[in-house]
Amino acid sequence: MAYSDFTLDRITKIFGINIEERTNVFTAFDQLTVDAFFIKYLQNNIPLAQAISTEKAKSEMIIAPVLIEVRRLLDNKISLFSGIDFNVNIEQGLNGFCDFLIGLSSQQLYVTSPVIALVEAKNDNLKQGFAQCIAEMIAAAQLNQSEGNNVENIYGCVTNGNQWVFLQLTGNLVVVDLDEYYINQPEKIISVFVSLIKLELESNPK
Repeated sequence: MAYSDFTLDRITKIFGINIEERTNVFTAFDQLTVDAFFIKYLQNNIPLAQAISTEKAKSEMIIAPVLIEVRRLLDNKISLFSGIDFNVNIEQGLNGFCDFLIGLSSQQLYVTSPVIALVEAKNDNLKQGFAQCIAEMIAAAQLNQSEGNNVENIYGCVTNGNQWVFLQLTGNLVVVDLDEYYINQPEKIISVFVSLIKLELESNPK
């Protein structure tokens, strides 16, 4: 089994996870000002990525640039991994390929202090990506526990490039934010990422 093989039903049974759907989970964060050059760059990329309409194009032209801008706004104090194997607990099926992972450490040699897992939805189906994302979030929590990292919350995001949905894992509770964010307002998406990471960075001063 790998992350992509999980279903929500299997996750709740294997890991004792409770899943709640809520609204307005992350809407209280202040909206950041994003670099004008980045906005222009993204506006140029979006139509091309949508015209090509492949997961690879959306990943390279939309998703990765958004996460790179998040990292820049955090003074490059976080790590960003793309397309890596994240093998944490093979016996529990917490292994396999991850689209993107963000860690609280700035080093890029290996994953440590993971705080956000992002899954690119297959066939534009966001709900199908929830189980995979939650499994990766559980793996991130287990890795932090094994490393002795005091990371209270693990966050997740599922996106098809256009729609972005955020999740939060605290203990055995996963909250799925039913509010969808759209790439035509990238400032809102980036503000959520930056605000969530800042909360954990402040709880884990180096």
